[in-house]
Amino acid sequence: MKIVMIASEARPFCKTGGLADVTYSLSKELAMMGEEVSIIIPFYDLIKEKKIEVKKVANFDVRMSWRKQNTNVYSTIQEGINYYFIENDQYFSRGHLYGDDDDGERFAFFALASKELMIALKMKPNIVNVHDWQSAMVPVLIKEDQVSQKKYFPKTHYVLTIHNPAFQGMLDGDAAGDLFNLPYALFENGSLRLKDRFSTLKSGIMYSDKIVTVSPNHHNELLTPYGGMGLDGVLRLREWDFTGVLNGIDYLEFNPADDKYIALNYNINKAISGKKASKKALYERFNLDDIKRPLISLVTRITWQKGFDIIFPAIDEIIAQGANIIMLGSGEYNYEQKWEELLKRYPGRIGLYLGYSDPLAHLIYAGSDFFLMPSLFEPCGLGQMIAQRYGTPPIVRLTGGLTDSVICFDGNNIDEANGFGFSEYSAFELLKCTLFAIDSYKKEKIRKALIKNAMETNNTWRKSAELYLGIYKEIV
Repeated sequence: MKIVMIASEARPFCKTGGLADVTYSLSKELAMMGEEVSIIIPFYDLIKEKKIEVKKVANFDVRMSWRKQNTNVYSTIQEGINYYFIENDQYFSRGHLYGDDDDGERFAFFALASKELMIALKMKPNIVNVHDWQSAMVPVLIKEDQVSQKKYFPKTHYVLTIHNPAFQGMLDGDAAGDLFNLPYALFENGSLRLKDRFSTLKSGIMYSDKIVTVSPNHHNELLTPYGGMGLDGVLRLREWDFTGVLNGIDYLEFNPADDKYIALNYNINKAISGKKASKKALYERFNLDDIKRPLISLVTRITWQKGFDIIFPAIDEIIAQGANIIMLGSGEYNYEQKWEELLKRYPGRIGLYLGYSDPLAHLIYAGSDFFLMPSLFEPCGLGQMIAQRYGTPPIVRLTGGLTDSVICFDGNNIDEANGFGFSEYSAFELLKCTLFAIDSYKKEKIRKALIKNAMETNNTWRKSAELYLGIYKEIV
């Protein structure tokens, strides 16, 4: 089966979050299963700086209403995946992936160019799997161009994967014609309209053959007014074509037995000594005091979604109860400033790295006693799965995929629990759950059991890829 993934980011070339991990890991697993998989992403300047070996495979013009952009396409093969890079320095040479006022125009160009790329290379895929709002318009563009659809995509079917429904690609109504060369009537009749604006994500939902989100529980949440973020109505219209598939993680990349970034490699039988060595390295790296203290860590984007509004009111008491904390990540300035203030207030008790470091992230996963994820919403989450892989029980708010992937310790289920969890989004519930985890940490039998259970949790991509392949085969 010919499968084309279209996304705004994908490892190993560019990443801001889980989208890049999922696009890459799912594609790699499908390729290992014998499928022909391609990934289309923008050729960001950040990728060019890596000086990877690529070859030019296509050149064409992309028209956006009155604009015309000449476009080059380059390709390379990594781990059985055909990568295609769409080049446009005006849109993709900015030193970053997102956050500009013209993001709508940038990714409109990307969607149009992705369609033209598949035509130029005569790819004729069986499946085009688009990811999030940035590429969600591709099914619309093809299906509304009946000549191209009949000639170049006669047997192509479309899947939309929703990773983060909070970002819906909201544009003015005239974007239909101004950016996508589509008739305004499609906005007027509601096909492209959400909340009286043009939504690329809503458009993808309407035009794709199947819609997938990244965990079964998040699928259920999106169908409700409370959790649907305004999409619940349109998703209920497509309910029979909508499902949830829990993401996995790359077990080759995240493997404490041969991870080059941790202090001492370990397996499930040597987890205690292995984790202790990495914890010692973290304490030295951040000048923390008393290695006997439980270490709670976060590796995440520092943004409102990730629960910082309930973390900050609870930190003083968590510190008072004896825990140390490490924060790795970057994001919203006001939250970063609060972490800087906490670092000054609690020297020797808090470690802070503003930015991202892959080696340091691995060391944190291995050396921490608990991994904190009290998200307001979390479609799937990968951090909790990576932490489990390294024997670090996560402390999570039970939402989205965190509910699907964490079996919470309740004081009795010592044979199966692999983390801790709470339901209500409040600083009080976060604090109560964290103090319970700290108290459990003091009991050696419980601590060893939770480490073992966490490491035995199966979060591989194989099952997820098989479910995706089943969806593809069903519609093909």
